[in-house]
Amino acid sequence: MNLALRIAKRYLISKKSTNAINIIAGVSMLGMMVGTAALILVLSVFNGFEDLVTSLYNTFNPDLKIVPVQGKVFNPDSMQLVQIRRIEGVKAVSEVLEENALLRYREKDYITRLKGVDSVFREVSQVDSAIIDGIFRLTESEADCAVLGLGVLSSLGVNLQNQFARLTVFMPRREGKVSTFMPEQAFQQASLLPVGAFAIQQDFDSKYAIVPMRFMRQLLNYPTQVSALEIALQPNANTQTIKAAIEKITATSELKILDRYQQDEFLYKVMKTEKWAVYFILTFILIVSAFNIIGSLSMLVIEKKQDVSILKAMGATRGFIRRIFFFEGVLLSLIGASIGVGMAVLLCLAQQHFKLIKLQGASFLIDAYPVSMRITDFVLVFVTVVVISVLASVFPARRASEQSAILQEE
Repeated sequence: MNLALRIAKRYLISKKSTNAINIIAGVSMLGMMVGTAALILVLSVFNGFEDLVTSLYNTFNPDLKIVPVQGKVFNPDSMQLVQIRRIEGVKAVSEVLEENALLRYREKDYITRLKGVDSVFREVSQVDSAIIDGIFRLTESEADCAVLGLGVLSSLGVNLQNQFARLTVFMPRREGKVSTFMPEQAFQQASLLPVGAFAIQQDFDSKYAIVPMRFMRQLLNYPTQVSALEIALQPNANTQTIKAAIEKITATSELKILDRYQQDEFLYKVMKTEKWAVYFILTFILIVSAFNIIGSLSMLVIEKKQDVSILKAMGATRGFIRRIFFFEGVLLSLIGASIGVGMAVLLCLAQQHFKLIKLQGASFLIDAYPVSMRITDFVLVFVTVVVISVLASVFPARRASEQSAILQEE
């Protein structure tokens, strides 16, 4: 074993002549323990919320989405569609046509986004698993049906049990001139039977109503055009590989293929920014604890002045003296951090299994703080602790080596 490290361990566990040194060392170790545990716990909670939000968005968003670079719609190439469906790892491809419209239910009006989908949509999206009232059905006999977001349903006051009340859809005509004498002719009108409501996330619940593709085509007079092609992949498929294969097939600058991250890029950037901001804030706790380490080592250097002179007389170099006190500071930090990591893991496991800390005003989605531990967070915290402990130990260790030089001169 390294002799300097062995001496540092003896200094760490040995009783000091001044009790204040023991107290300061204990406080510094406690600070590193609490700071490390807090950092891992908060990052794990952020991971839990990130996983929750991502799972909610993934319920509505497809694995891949093909959209036009310019304009609202494009005409899909039938040959390209066949080739995309044949790509290994592609599960299903659904055609989607979207547009904003005014919905009227009895005396209430609400602007929503109608999403016309085909029969393959249920293989691409998991919206049917988020139904909280009614059923997911787009046609009933000859009637066109609508599945509404919970926010749309609440704003219009829709009663799904009333089979006689219909939704009236007002859609601006794409073609023709608007008469100032008869402005109502500027709108296409149609009716829908509300049959279900889904609850995913507020951005979707208050915005979307899902309707049949044939209904949207008739309303918009788009016989073949689509707003997007939504693609579902097999569970173990490589998203980026399939995305590259689709880009080769389309081979045009008029279309772009979006993965899940690109579909909600702003959301993911905000979550990452918040997580990094919290990381830097909590890192200051560890930095404050590092000042206690500096104080503890500085006092230890003064106390061990006689030991240093004896070691110097026995031939110890300045570098050897420096390493002793450097190892002392690093050990002090790592022991506290190790205990903190163990505490954080135990608390995270307890929260996952027993839901110790409940959410105030809990919703139907979760009733306790979600927690998700990731190895990358542990590595990040470990590196942070090592860097801080090294920086905190350098100054006292250098002072100890300079002190040995002064003693030699004397």
